[in-house]
Amino acid sequence: MNYRTISALALAFTGFLAAQTPTAKTSSKNWTVPRTPDGKPDLQGVWTNATLTPLERPAAVNGKATFTDAEAAVWEKKSKDDEAKYDGKADNPIADSLGSGGTGGYNALFVDHGTELARVDGVKRTSLIIDPPDGKVPPITQEAKARNAQMMRSMSRFDSVKDRPLGERCLTSFGSSSGPPMLPVLYNNNYEIVQTPENIVILVEMVHDARIVRMNATHAPTSVRQWFGDSIGHWEGDTLVVDTTNFTDKTRFRGASENLHVIERFTRVDAKTILYRVTIDDSSTFAKSWTIEYPFVATKGPIYEYACHEGNYAMSDILGGARKAEAEKEKK
Repeated sequence: MNYRTISALALAFTGFLAAQTPTAKTSSKNWTVPRTPDGKPDLQGVWTNATLTPLERPAAVNGKATFTDAEAAVWEKKSKDDEAKYDGKADNPIADSLGSGGTGGYNALFVDHGTELARVDGVKRTSLIIDPPDGKVPPITQEAKARNAQMMRSMSRFDSVKDRPLGERCLTSFGSSSGPPMLPVLYNNNYEIVQTPENIVILVEMVHDARIVRMNATHAPTSVRQWFGDSIGHWEGDTLVVDTTNFTDKTRFRGASENLHVIERFTRVDAKTILYRVTIDDSSTFAKSWTIEYPFVATKGPIYEYACHEGNYAMSDILGGARKAEAEKEKK
């Protein structure tokens, strides 16, 4: 599967594909927050953020922010029925990703597909976005449109490995599973958290990325830029707050600039759930800041080794194909 196919899926349908059943609720009466030796909430373990709830609220839900369990059951059954009926010919990017009957890149075995919408505070959500209230990503600026157009033009270069996008080179994940923000994408929606008083490490199954959150520190100078930004953490009561700045101009979450500012909040709400809330702010890209919220649910470990097949084979094929096309053009 080429970069355009995967990235289109990831950007357009981030959040649709899932594996586990989110069940974020308020803390049970008999449960208390586990704590590390320094008294902070213990976030350690293996978690999944996979969910059938899409990033943006679909038109089909008629503006409803939440579903009753009965309404959710109808939606979830339709998702399962659509997968069962897939014949490899549907003109649908999600369906095309689920099977290899036509030229789909991945069959259902490899897609991290689940059965339920995300449940938060006892109800099922129809979108991961909770602000703006309409559940939609805010409009992007003219500056962002021009920047994105330039990025698309640069993707037509095939002169060097370095011309190709980071995801295509298997250096970072497609979409934003590594984050921040950490969104469910197509598969491998698993994370392992390791916690000390000085640092919190989030190991991402997709492309084996590892985010290091430096606790109670200060951001690096603006001249120091990183693919996943510079993440600084602190505790506000029992909530871990992670502030990330200093992005590069290469990862571009949904076309964002290097001025992207992300604030994440991790709150342990029960034995099996971390409630994840994140605000995205980049005035040069989005008309206003926006917020998403959904559960990370405990799942069996360990995080398995990840091997990026596209990077092993596709890069030489892509560049080799470009050289062949150039040779044929010269013959004409």
